Amino acid sequence: MGIARKGLYLNLQFPFMKINETNVTIMVSDLGRSIAFYESIGFRLQQRWEDHYAMVVTTGLTLGLHPAGGELIEPGGQVSVGLMIDDMEEARALLESRKIKYDFAEGKSGAYAHFKDPDGVSIYFTVPRWSR
Repeated sequence: MGIARKGLYLNLQFPFMKINETNVTIMVSDLGRSIAFYESIGFRLQQRWEDHYAMVVTTGLTLGLHPAGGELIEPGGQVSVGLMIDDMEEARALLESRKIKYDFAEGKSGAYAHFKDPDGVSIYFTVPRWSR
């Protein structure tokens, strides 16, 4: 049994999976360096399993950091991590104090400070102009 709505087919035969928590895992070249980087921009180390895996957290987001194990890492890949904040000047001061290069942009949707982690993953702080 299913229901079709606006081109979407929902199968109601099976109940939806309850998801308790989520995380985004990023492949990294140096676990310790990546943990230090994310801690420097406001994340907290939640758990580390020796040099196999670590989880860093901030409000509403958990990042898994997984060593690439010698595999080639494509800088940035298809991942972008957005961090919504209240004060862009505070974010810019933080990045500058950590000597993290960033690009600042302002547009209709908000102000953005785009930067990269040690493995080239795109990250941005944003003060959005939409209601949260």
